[in-house]
Amino acid sequence: MSELEKDVMVEVDGVSMMFNLGIEKGFSLKQWFTEIGKRDRKREEKKKNEFWALRDVSFRIRKGEVFGFIGANGAGKSTLLKIVAGVIKPTEGTVRTYGNVCPMIELGAGFDPQLTARENIYLDGAIMGYSKAFIDSKFDEIVEFSELRDFLDVPVQNFSSGMAARLAFSIATVVDPEILIVDEILSVGDIAFQEKSQKKMMSMITGGTTVLFVSHSLEQIRKMCDTVLWLDHGTVKKIGGAEVCDEYLAFSGL
Repeated sequence: MSELEKDVMVEVDGVSMMFNLGIEKGFSLKQWFTEIGKRDRKREEKKKNEFWALRDVSFRIRKGEVFGFIGANGAGKSTLLKIVAGVIKPTEGTVRTYGNVCPMIELGAGFDPQLTARENIYLDGAIMGYSKAFIDSKFDEIVEFSELRDFLDVPVQNFSSGMAARLAFSIATVVDPEILIVDEILSVGDIAFQEKSQKKMMSMITGGTTVLFVSHSLEQIRKMCDTVLWLDHGTVKKIGGAEVCDEYLAFSGL
């Protein structure tokens, strides 16, 4: 790594991601005989079912940079963040991260709905790699930030989606990671909690955390991001500053 690249925290090189949208049918002996001679057609059908969510995406993110991703629904933003987080592997290309990663993607996905909020704090913390002793020391901080102390012994299945997201956000942000991946989570809860979560995010950013941030709010992107990447149908349309938001708006006819 050259001197100029020493502070690079995330490297994405030629990443492509393909999903197969076909639905596999059950197999039977009768079907086997029926399908003889149709293999070429099945190959063609399989190829038609291939969907490339990302195509040849490359970028670098430097230490302390807030890197925003914009684009229409289905552009590939969430898929890209999941690849950087290590949740899924790309079909092609490589991703390298230099530091501990905290992905805030699909908040609350690790919760057991039948367990209480108290129990899920420990469960979700364990999934994120926190020890019981660490959660013990941070328990009150998590509860206070989530504003859910009166609901600690209520099963999460009785929570609203906003309450579950608030609890998950409070657990995820109890530490200051080196790389933070955020996918549309600053809209959780009511207006007051949204402001509080944004302040928490800003404190992490000013503390030197490198952030990958997806949002449909261009106002948030302009306010928080140093660099903006515009994805269109899985390909990089442009990378630049806040002016990329204006070009995206003009392109979208908004």
